[in-house]
Amino acid sequence: MRRLLRAKDRMDVASHEPWTVRSLAAVSGTSQAHFARSFRDAFGIPPHRYLLSRRIERAKALLRDTETSVTDIAFQTGWSSLGTFGRVFRDIVDESPTDYRAREGNSPNGLHEVPHCFVIAAYRPDLTSAVSEKRRQKEEDMLAP
Repeated sequence: MRRLLRAKDRMDVASHEPWTVRSLAAVSGTSQAHFARSFRDAFGIPPHRYLLSRRIERAKALLRDTETSVTDIAFQTGWSSLGTFGRVFRDIVDESPTDYRAREGNSPNGLHEVPHCFVIAAYRPDLTSAVSEKRRQKEEDMLAP
């Protein structure tokens, strides 16, 4: 477990970096297959989804708390394409980054009075299913009578 936590901590600190299962397995000192299986068993989601949730969580905080452009936020949080960032953000949050900023940025929410760890937990995206599965389910729901 300590080895898995080491890799998880690295993702938390540097979620903007291009982490692969190979590099995370090297951090934890295990094989790639063992790392991927063990991480999913220990934390309930695969390493890629955990990294994705951390990136989206960080992007939401930057959109909410700063005036940094959406493009800069996309690159600061580890995305190499603004289009991919926007599509994945919309799939997870159900609105575009610009719409999210407009809704969250204009409302006085008093988050400065809440402990930071609670804010992070409240705004962490729930990625129990893959983004592609979520998108496919939305399409099926729209087609159903």
